[in-house]
Amino acid sequence: MLKRVTTEEIELGMFIHKLEGSWFSHPFWKSRFLLEDPGMLDALKNSAVGGVIIDTARGKDTARVAAVATGHGEAAAPPRMPAAFGRSARSAEAPVPQRIGFARPAPAMPIAREFGRAKRTAGDALKVVSRTFIEMRLGKAIRSHGVEPMLDNVYASVQRNLYAFNGLLRCQSDSEPVYRHSLAVSALMIALATHLKFSPAEVRDAGMAGLLMDVGAGQLPVDLATVGGDYMLLRQDLREQHVLHGYSFLKAAGDIPDEVLRAVLHHHERLDGSGYPQQLTGPVIDLLGRMAAICDTYDTLISGGDPALRLDPAEAIQQLRDQPEKFDATLVERFIETVGIYPIGAFVRLRSQRLAMVVDEDPVDTHLPTVRTFWSLPQDKRLKGENIALAHCYGEDAIDGVADLTGLDLPDIAKLRESLLAAACKEAR
Repeated sequence: MLKRVTTEEIELGMFIHKLEGSWFSHPFWKSRFLLEDPGMLDALKNSAVGGVIIDTARGKDTARVAAVATGHGEAAAPPRMPAAFGRSARSAEAPVPQRIGFARPAPAMPIAREFGRAKRTAGDALKVVSRTFIEMRLGKAIRSHGVEPMLDNVYASVQRNLYAFNGLLRCQSDSEPVYRHSLAVSALMIALATHLKFSPAEVRDAGMAGLLMDVGAGQLPVDLATVGGDYMLLRQDLREQHVLHGYSFLKAAGDIPDEVLRAVLHHHERLDGSGYPQQLTGPVIDLLGRMAAICDTYDTLISGGDPALRLDPAEAIQQLRDQPEKFDATLVERFIETVGIYPIGAFVRLRSQRLAMVVDEDPVDTHLPTVRTFWSLPQDKRLKGENIALAHCYGEDAIDGVADLTGLDLPDIAKLRESLLAAACKEAR
């Protein structure tokens, strides 16, 4: 039976069916769960939630009802509960990547089914991102609740299939660069934080940091339209100003979490002190800042700056790996576990002398993704194409390395990625 109880009446053992108010007023991504963690109980009691709906058929009833039912002055003992529901949102211990298990569960929804929903989510989210940047340029304060529904939708899509959302953004070619980059980094931060088993509140901070870290680009004293909307094409002294502009503006807003503000300030710092704006070294840069550096750099390498210098996703992964003096090596490996050794959108050469693009990941073995073939090297021509799940083809084909597309009669790379992903999802349905 569903019934409403006040926050003060909530007890361990209750099944929370619904949390009242906006999700941004409470510290949990999930709205339905069995409350069994004392830390989560404290977090809920200290939140802005006034009441909740509980399901007494799936968990404990209120103490006053249980006392009447048993005929005693004390409540009946709570039912036996399953294993704990993750780490407390109020845990004082910072997440330490080296101490966590990282087995990836299978996606909740196949990429072909999630692709359409992810496309709608990305379209709606890009509108929110562009409005946020425009409002900042006009001097309007950015409030955390203004981006809350969009972050919720991105998180939901990443939970259903992180490859669909991130792969879609990687293969889209019609979004203004600075907006698409912000949304892509936000999704990568959410995915990485989830993989690291962050608490719900920490996952939220990670996603918000990714979304807002480049808002200062809107305050630069130049018209970004002159560089195609991509501030990375500006000269370095101008480009670097966006960090302090963004940090100062967001700090003045008053309701952006301190962890998010620090990540915004530190996302261009590097462990060896070669970053900006403060040339900080490893011990001073906190975990969220180090995560932001990896996610931001990865997306910039594959989709930012001079189009002629952009890397294939697999090459970008290798470049991150090759710079342990700049990027936290342990976090880089966790990031690779999140997106795959050959991320969606990577072009690969197969043992069968065909070229293909990665269109889905295998949650068990990131070396064996699903690919979409499109070119025959021996015949030197475009193929009709087929999907090959390398983890299930019993060795009939395999990846030999990253493909070299130089000199091939192919459409624009961004358009090629977009068409191949759409064809792969259509065939998989």
